[in-house]
Amino acid sequence: MYATPAQVAELQKGQVDALYALSHAVFDATEKFVDLNLAAAKALMDESAEKTQALLGVKDVQELMALTGGFAQPAIEKCVSYGRNAYSIASGTGAEFSKIVEAQVAEGNKKVAELVDFATKNAPAGSEPAVSMIKNAVAAANTAYDALAKAAKQAVDVAESNFAAATQASLKAAAAASDAVKAKGRKAA
Repeated sequence: MYATPAQVAELQKGQVDALYALSHAVFDATEKFVDLNLAAAKALMDESAEKTQALLGVKDVQELMALTGGFAQPAIEKCVSYGRNAYSIASGTGAEFSKIVEAQVAEGNKKVAELVDFATKNAPAGSEPAVSMIKNAVAAANTAYDALAKAAKQAVDVAESNFAAATQASLKAAAAASDAVKAKGRKAA
């Protein structure tokens, strides 16, 4: 398939470059997840201390109901925000992986096309049907890959829209639950 050692070395260099690019993408995503989790842990500790101080200062049941009624909505909003950030990191990393893989596939397709052209030019007389079959197989494989890539992109788009819809539904449900707790607290008072 590869005529010279230089071509083999070029192929290996391309593979190593792709491996390094994937490794950097993984490390970047890991760093972002660590930063996100550290920020979330710090915010949770600060908020927990504030809420504990507020609860320790409660004088009666009405004040307790009013105070605890407001805890659910911000907590759910923070969970949703954390989920959005985590999804954004994962989605960005997936996009980076896709870009690297697509570049590798394009390079592979280029090499196969070069090989087919070389075979076509150097094929013995009477081998035209075999060469034509190879060209058709390569074209079919490229078409299948393109269709698969488009389907994967559509699936990602659907997943993103479903995630956004689920996020909005969660926020609405949390608001409704918070309102119900506040209403129940007012009735008890």
